[in-house]
Amino acid sequence: MRTFAHDGLVFDLKDEGPEDGFPIVFLHGFPQDSTSWDGVVDPLHEHGFRTLAPNMRGYSATARPPSAKDYVAAKTVGDVIGLLDALDLEKAHIVGHDWGGFVAWGVGAAHPDRVETLSVLSTPHPAALRRSFVTSTQGLRSWYMGMFQVPWVSEQIIHPGGPAWSQLMRGLPPHQAAHYTDRMRQRGALSAALNWYRALPRDMVRPSLPMHRISVPTLYIWGENDPALGRAAAEATADYVTGDYIFTQLKGVGHWIPETAPDAVVEGLLDRFTDRVP
Repeated sequence: MRTFAHDGLVFDLKDEGPEDGFPIVFLHGFPQDSTSWDGVVDPLHEHGFRTLAPNMRGYSATARPPSAKDYVAAKTVGDVIGLLDALDLEKAHIVGHDWGGFVAWGVGAAHPDRVETLSVLSTPHPAALRRSFVTSTQGLRSWYMGMFQVPWVSEQIIHPGGPAWSQLMRGLPPHQAAHYTDRMRQRGALSAALNWYRALPRDMVRPSLPMHRISVPTLYIWGENDPALGRAAAEATADYVTGDYIFTQLKGVGHWIPETAPDAVVEGLLDRFTDRVP
């Protein structure tokens, strides 16, 4: 299956591996796309899993609504449920990184009946992140989120290929940095990606989706050198998971975990999946 439709939008989809394999849904972050998981999915196919990696809302050219209100949690989480419904899948392993991790937490909180296991890379539980803003230096690490709220201005500051953009791409393998940069040059792509940030204040004032504690088996992988997401929120995430929980810290690894530490991701996922495949 190359595409799926939900909420009047059509999403690109990488549907790979054995068709009868138990499904794993991979959710990418900013400013990535489904290819961020390329180093992770092939080994999982060898273990008999089917992998489903969409280009998420704003990243598929035919799923790029212009308004920030279309990127609130209820919408982005709904896209994942729409994918499962489109493929007639009762459950899947859900894996997310960065904003995809935020969505994964939302799926686990709002739809635990559709989640076999939950695995999140980099992104702490949203409640842990909020708490860390007043208990640590996380607010300083997240300064850019305020800048991203300003339409047009932030697009000019971080335009793909410029100095600020090059700083953002630091730590990525060059071929992947170039690929993401080219995609963000597409008409409307950067603004759509920034709409994820611009939707956040709406969700903070009037949550579109409750972020309950997580009851499903959960893996959280955090890179100790992550410049954007610090230790306080990473360690506090355990307080928001009531299900069986594994916290893995990767030494010498920054924010781009799928691209720079795929072997560690595969190892962690297979450990988490153990005895969880029906």
